[in-house]
Amino acid sequence: MRVRCVRSWQLVFSLGVAALAGLTTEPAGAVAPDLGVTPTEPVSLPSGPAAQQPPPVPFSPADRERRLSEKGLTAGSPVMIRIFKQDSELELWIEREGRFEHFNTYHICFWAGSLGPKMREGDKQAPEGFYSVGLQQLYPRGRRPHSFDIGYPNTLDRSLARTGSYIFVHGGCSSIGCFAMTDPVMDEIYALSERALREGQDRIAVHVFPFRMTQANLAAHAESPWLAFWLNLKEAYDAFERTRLPPRVSVCDKRYIIGEGGRAEEAAPPPDNGAPTAFGICEDAIAGIVPLAGPEAERIAQVAARVHRVAMRAKVHRLVGRSVRANHGSARRSHVASRMAARMASRMAGHTRRVAHR
Repeated sequence: MRVRCVRSWQLVFSLGVAALAGLTTEPAGAVAPDLGVTPTEPVSLPSGPAAQQPPPVPFSPADRERRLSEKGLTAGSPVMIRIFKQDSELELWIEREGRFEHFNTYHICFWAGSLGPKMREGDKQAPEGFYSVGLQQLYPRGRRPHSFDIGYPNTLDRSLARTGSYIFVHGGCSSIGCFAMTDPVMDEIYALSERALREGQDRIAVHVFPFRMTQANLAAHAESPWLAFWLNLKEAYDAFERTRLPPRVSVCDKRYIIGEGGRAEEAAPPPDNGAPTAFGICEDAIAGIVPLAGPEAERIAQVAARVHRVAMRAKVHRLVGRSVRANHGSARRSHVASRMAARMASRMAGHTRRVAHR
């Protein structure tokens, strides 16, 4: 009985193995499904320089050299920087054959304050005006490595009693008065600026504008108290747009005096950011001997004069109002005094009559 049971289990096991073998074995003449790949066909892989070298990382040295080459520019040539606060943009220009060519426009990650110049230390306001950067203003290390001080306050700022210090263009994305560019972008700006200074450029011009100085933008801010100041900045903006050379900047009578730029290497602002005697024209400008050239300058002068007239008219109205109020107060006091005197005289006369009747 025991032997028969063992044989039965062996028979069942053999039948199960045979059934599984039949399921896994393809019948004769069966065709494998077409999966689109022939096992014996070799797979072709991309070859050549594109497969060997991945595209360069944005703002890396390799990417920078590629973009410079595409525009025919060379690292180490003089550079110029323009900043537009309203658009949150920083432009980098590089000299080629005596004129400056646009290399790149970078987004400013963060700048503090509002449109208008910086007035005092601690107001958390980014400045506006014309500044310059020399080798001694570069900071390769520190809390914000690869940054530079733009040179605020300049001569005009000091003449207007504006205070502040350590206004930087730096990396990161936070600021309390500087321009924060993010680290990769700042590494590129710093590398090109440092190389230009080390290869012979005396100073880098940094022009900070509230916005692009177009007629439409000025008209949109016609009611701003800084309109006259912005019209002064527009003179330098227009000079660079005409010549593609940084204009010569001087300071006289608490305003910028703008001259057409010469050769690119001679056009940077002076080391003290625009001393009144840097170009020897301050006295002539005060006397009116150095006029602004062109119909655009005449229009700017007319607008500035109109703004001045409006301001003076408002001042005259205030003074007249004060004078009228003062005269009215004086007349009222005189009237009260005369009434009091008449009343006292009447009382004295009555008293005299009563004494006489006694």
